[in-house]
Amino acid sequence: MNAITSLVHKERRPFIVLIMLLSLTAVEAVWPMPQLISSSADRYPLSPRMFSFQYASGSSAKPGCSVLDSAFKRYFPLIFSDDLKPGETRQHDDWFRFPLDQGKFTVLVDVRNSDCEGYPDADSLESYKLSVSTGQASLRATTVWGALRGLESFSQMVYQDDFGQYFVNKTEIDDFPRFKFRGLLLDTSRHYLPLPAILKTLDAMSYNKFNVFHWHIVDDPSFPYQSSTFPDLSSKGAFHPSSHVYTQTDVSWVISHARMRGIRVLPEFDSPGHTQSWGKGQSGLLTSCYKGSVPSGTYGPVNPAVSSSYQFISRLFKEVASVFPDSYIHLGGDEVDFTCWKSNPEVREFMQKMGFGTDYTKLESYYMENIVNITKALNKTSIVWQDVFDYHEKIPVDTVLHIWKGSPAQIQQELSDITLAGYRVILSAPWYINHIAYGQDWTTYYTVKPLDFTGSEQQKSLVIGGEVCMWGEYVDATNLSPRLWPRASAAAERLWSDEKMTSSVTDAFPRLTDFRCKMLRRGVQAEPLFLGHCRHEYGGI
Repeated sequence: MNAITSLVHKERRPFIVLIMLLSLTAVEAVWPMPQLISSSADRYPLSPRMFSFQYASGSSAKPGCSVLDSAFKRYFPLIFSDDLKPGETRQHDDWFRFPLDQGKFTVLVDVRNSDCEGYPDADSLESYKLSVSTGQASLRATTVWGALRGLESFSQMVYQDDFGQYFVNKTEIDDFPRFKFRGLLLDTSRHYLPLPAILKTLDAMSYNKFNVFHWHIVDDPSFPYQSSTFPDLSSKGAFHPSSHVYTQTDVSWVISHARMRGIRVLPEFDSPGHTQSWGKGQSGLLTSCYKGSVPSGTYGPVNPAVSSSYQFISRLFKEVASVFPDSYIHLGGDEVDFTCWKSNPEVREFMQKMGFGTDYTKLESYYMENIVNITKALNKTSIVWQDVFDYHEKIPVDTVLHIWKGSPAQIQQELSDITLAGYRVILSAPWYINHIAYGQDWTTYYTVKPLDFTGSEQQKSLVIGGEVCMWGEYVDATNLSPRLWPRASAAAERLWSDEKMTSSVTDAFPRLTDFRCKMLRRGVQAEPLFLGHCRHEYGGI
C-alpha cells in the first residue's frame, strides 16, 4: 500500500487516507472484540470460486470431523452472502477483476486436540490464533471449539466494496474468552417457542460467541418437555399435548444444532416452586393448600414432607441426565412461597418432627439439599438460583450459584458473600433483557462490570461468567429476535472481551451498529440501535 500511495499525487492523499480508514474500520468490526488484534490497510481480494477451507497438514482434526466439516459448509454462504453455495458455478465473470493467481485464498485450520464427536463442556478451551496474509488465513486452535470461534471472527472480517468485490485485510488475532460461561436463557414455558425460533437463536448466539444455552424449559404455566418416563407431564401440563411440546427428537435436534456451534445446552427444571404445571400430570406431587381445616382445592410448591416427591424427582432427573449430555443441571430453587406449606397440617407435622419449628426456610433447605444430592448421584453438577445460598442451605461446594436479583450494591455484596464461601458464581441480575426501556438501553448492559465487588483475586476467579435472560411473559416467536439482538450482543462483548479495551460506549456504538447490520444480512431480526440504515436491510418476513 505504501508503494502505491507514493505514486499518487499529493492532492489525492486525503482520499487514500479515507480509503485506508474505511478498510481498517471493516477489519476491526469483529464482535465481540478480540483480546489482541492488529490489522493493516493491506487487503486481499476474495472470490468464492477460488476460496476454500482446508485442514492443515499437521492438524489432529481432519476431513470427516463433523464439527468443522459442518462449519466449513455453514460459513461459506455467510462469508459470500451474495453468491452461490460451494461447488456451484458463478454466472458472472468475477475473475476478470483480478488475475487468477491473486484470487486463490485458503483458510488453513490447524487443531491440536481433536474431539470432533464430543460435546463442549465447562472446561472447553476456546482460544485461537488467526493470521491473515497473502493468499491464506492460518487458524490455529487447541480444540475444535476454539476453531469455531476463529471461523466466526474471520467471517466477520470479510467485506465488500461498492462494486460487490469481497476483501479481507491483513490481520493478526490472538483471542480467548474472558469468562468460560457465557450464557443465554430462553423461557419456553410462559410462551411456547417453536423449534425454528430456538435453532435461529442458537445461530445468533454463535455469531456472538455465546457458549451456553440455558433452556428454562418448564415452569408454572406449562410443561412442554415430553418425558418418556412420565408422559402425563406434557400431555396434561403443556398448552397443547401435541403442538406445544418438545419431543425427545426435538430436544436431540436442539442439542445437536448447539453442539455444531460449540454451545452447551443447560436444562433447568425449577422446583420446589414454579411447578404448577407439573402437578397436572403427577398427582400427589404438589402440596395441597388448606383453608382452615379443609383443603381449598388449590396447590402450592412440591410437597417436601413425603418420600414420593423425592422418588419422582429421582426418576425424572435420571431421564433428564440421560437426554442432556451436559455435566450441569439447573435446579432452580427460587421464589418459593411458604403460604401453602404453612397451611398444610401434614407439612406442619413434618416441620415439628424435623425440629424446624416455624422456620420454613429450613424446610426449603431440606428439600434442596435432597435434590442436589440426587443430582450428584447422577454425576451431574448442580446450578441453583441465589435464594438457595441466601437461605443458608447446606449444598456441596461444587454447586454453582446463579445471581438473579438485587440492586447494584446488593449484587456486589452477594458476589462477595458467595465467593467468600468458596462457591462459583454466574451473574445474570444486570442482564434481564426482557425488561425494555425506550432508547439505547444496550449501553446499560455494556457497562456492567462483573468483577466490581470487594474480594480477593481468588474470590473473583470464582465468577465463572454471566448470562443474558429472556423471560417469556411478553415474548414469543414474533418478537424474540428483535428483543434479544443486538441488546444481548452488548453482554456478549462484556463476557468475552477485555474490559479495559471495551470500556467506551462511544467506541462500541459504530462497531455494534456494523455488527447489527451483519446479523440482519444473516437473517437475524436485530432491532436498530438508533437512526441510520444498513446496506443490506432485513428482507425476510
